[in-house]
Amino acid sequence: MTASSNPIERSFALAAERCEDLTPLVYRRLFESHPEARTMFRTEGSELVKGSMLALAVDAILDFAGERSGHFRLIASEVSSHDGFGTPRELFVAFFGIIAQTLRDVVGADWSDEIDAAWQKSLGEIESLVAAQ
Repeated sequence: MTASSNPIERSFALAAERCEDLTPLVYRRLFESHPEARTMFRTEGSELVKGSMLALAVDAILDFAGERSGHFRLIASEVSSHDGFGTPRELFVAFFGIIAQTLRDVVGADWSDEIDAAWQKSLGEIESLVAAQ
């Protein structure tokens, strides 16, 4: 496998080598940091919803941090959708930071300053995009 020159892609690749499914780790961290988010998920069938939401978020993040060919637009459209569900925008934005924090834990010592800087830049841009909606 050739390492990507994109630090965010590289962080996901490193995590994939170490963890088969990030979903339970991301949502455990989300619910610990934001207990109010737990009530936003129904008890039955929520595992599929969580996995799907995370997969869409990852696709959007990778596109946002890369070519910006279109998937990143999902972030802007989901802001409106989540507004309809009553999700505070701060929580919506926090989800992306939760993903980064989870990756950092999984990647461990291989989480470089370059990866961290790329994530911080991207998270700031995502926050600005959400605020502009």
